[in-house]
Amino acid sequence: MLQSAAKVLSFASATSVSRGIAAGIRHYCKNTPTKLRVSQALSGAELGSNIKVQVSSVYWLVFSGNCAYLCDQTCRRNFSSFAAKLTTMVGWVRSVRAQKANVFLHVNDGSSLQSLQVIASSELLTFGSAVEVTGILKKSPHQKQPVELDAKQINVVGECNPVDFPFKIKERHGLEYIRQFPHLRCRTNAFSSLLRIRSEATAAIHSYFKDNGFVEINTPIITSNDCEGAGELFQVEPSGPDHADGENFFSVPAYLTVSGQLHLEVVSGAFSKAYTFGPTFRAENSQSRRHLAEFYMVEAEISFTQSLEDLTKVMEDMFRFATEHVLAHCVEDVDLFHKHVTPGHRLKEYLMSFLRITYREAIDILRRSSERFAFPTDWGCDLKTEHEKYLVKHCGNIPVFVTDYPYDLKPFYARDNQDHPERTAAAVDLLVPGVGELCGGSLREERLNLLSARLEEAGLEDVYSWYLDLRRFGSVPHGGFGLGFERYLQCILGVDNIKDVIPFPRFSHSCLL
Repeated sequence: MLQSAAKVLSFASATSVSRGIAAGIRHYCKNTPTKLRVSQALSGAELGSNIKVQVSSVYWLVFSGNCAYLCDQTCRRNFSSFAAKLTTMVGWVRSVRAQKANVFLHVNDGSSLQSLQVIASSELLTFGSAVEVTGILKKSPHQKQPVELDAKQINVVGECNPVDFPFKIKERHGLEYIRQFPHLRCRTNAFSSLLRIRSEATAAIHSYFKDNGFVEINTPIITSNDCEGAGELFQVEPSGPDHADGENFFSVPAYLTVSGQLHLEVVSGAFSKAYTFGPTFRAENSQSRRHLAEFYMVEAEISFTQSLEDLTKVMEDMFRFATEHVLAHCVEDVDLFHKHVTPGHRLKEYLMSFLRITYREAIDILRRSSERFAFPTDWGCDLKTEHEKYLVKHCGNIPVFVTDYPYDLKPFYARDNQDHPERTAAAVDLLVPGVGELCGGSLREERLNLLSARLEEAGLEDVYSWYLDLRRFGSVPHGGFGLGFERYLQCILGVDNIKDVIPFPRFSHSCLL
């Protein structure tokens, strides 16, 4: 609308009329606050420095933020005299510092680790309070902050008693302490940084798959399958008086999913690349630093492949892409963790080359070690966390792929390498520093006779008759993997406890909120 007005007025001879309109626009812009987020304010977007000028034959339409000014040559030269305008910010008070004439507040709305300094005259504001501040955004004379807000009006939206508030203004609280307050810990610097990193990592993973031709599939949370075969399932049953007879709601036992893999395999019969990203559940009676009852999994399935190299390439590329994205978009948040939460953590080394060894080579390394392990290291033994961490350390603290596990260690769907006498499966795990296993995957057994024999041996041929149908009708060689998202965050941030990288952790004997 304003551009059209400028075009009409550029041909008008009534200069006084056009100047009157310009004055009206200036008055509107100066008296109508622009709403900004803290991250936008810190970028200096509303300081008038990025002014766009659209030229007509006589007048100029000058833009700054949400305001437009119609002016002639003289008005344009003096633009800075009215560029400053009211800005409104909302957020929570992170610090209060009183001096003789003014009170200096740091206000944060979650969009940035850095808070915006607000200069106010009121001393009635407390740490933790929610506020709405209207004032003029100015360049700050201090080097540590690019801008500051000179407050003209402050409304306290929500009061906070700093005495009862569990987080104190001048104390640095550890992750273990703030874990006691799942309803409040997002207000701390460390956990708000974690949530921003988590959000960016999620977006990066989706972006990687989209850019590489994968189709996202929403696999079900309620299922009748036990993909892992471990039996650690949460059974789903309705409650209430209408369901007191004990009859199965779904006519068959139903559970919360432990993996979307089998459903992705269904889809892989029509799509050459598919993935899912969602919650999974394990009824493990454990309160360890590594386990959760509810966590998020990234799972992918690739058709028309007979090579583990195809799987490991996607794992490695996705890890690099997501990590580089986080490092580029969450610089301050990642630095906070690496400097104050997990000092000494070195992430960039993980982006170097990934090493590849076989299970046989891994066992040889463990058996030659002088380390005393709690669990055996013989051929056929499953690798435990202590083994995985040792292997990573032995290989130079970089990510390590371990391939070709003993056939009997892997689920029924893993492809038989038919390499007697050892008899291994075409399976792979990705081990990373500080965590151990991050990804697990395999080529799937596409040969109907071998798959049928293994299901019959396990007594599962009736339960998985539909799975055999996938091999009967247009089956192709395929494979896939799953990545534990929380473990990925632990890896890149150096966080020791998995409960500190998920907003609301669920684990044995704990389901707060």
